[in-house]
Amino acid sequence: MEKVDRYIEKIKNWKEETTLLREICLECNLEEDFKWMHPCYTFQGKNIVLIHGFKEYCALLFHKGVLLNDAENILVQQTENVQSARQIRFGHKERIIDLKAVIKTYIFEAIEVEKAGLVVKMKKTSEYEVPQELKQEFEVDPNFKTAFYNLTPGRQRGYLLYFSEAKQSKTRTSRIEKTKPKIFEGNGLNG
Repeated sequence: MEKVDRYIEKIKNWKEETTLLREICLECNLEEDFKWMHPCYTFQGKNIVLIHGFKEYCALLFHKGVLLNDAENILVQQTENVQSARQIRFGHKERIIDLKAVIKTYIFEAIEVEKAGLVVKMKKTSEYEVPQELKQEFEVDPNFKTAFYNLTPGRQRGYLLYFSEAKQSKTRTSRIEKTKPKIFEGNGLNG
């Protein structure tokens, strides 16, 4: 696919690793696409894996990785808030070469997950803890509470995670104050 070719041409790090992972995905008869600014490989229109590079490593991200067996214990949860996706990380091309058969096994298992129609049970927005500082702000400003709950569930989650990850109360309060205008505008944290 032309977009993937251009992507590989432009990347500075992980060019060889990305090329190897691309070859493995195509050998597994996945369809190549380009989503979220990265090479994405699908089966019957369903996302299976995505190739992406970071500063320290290159990764093959399995969209429903949490449902895979992970017999080799190589899948990594990118952050504690990622519910479904899991990565296999690579620091050099030799690891990809060494794990080629294992990678294919994981890809074929991911395809079977899609064929079976399995879905990841995601944590609902209502299950996330609302920080005390946000509850207090809702009491002070009912219009703010209304604006917050008028956001999409995904935007609500984004804010709840952002506020909650602050260790100190004053930082949580500051974050709430700084993001109030975005919330009133109906925007997400990064939008």
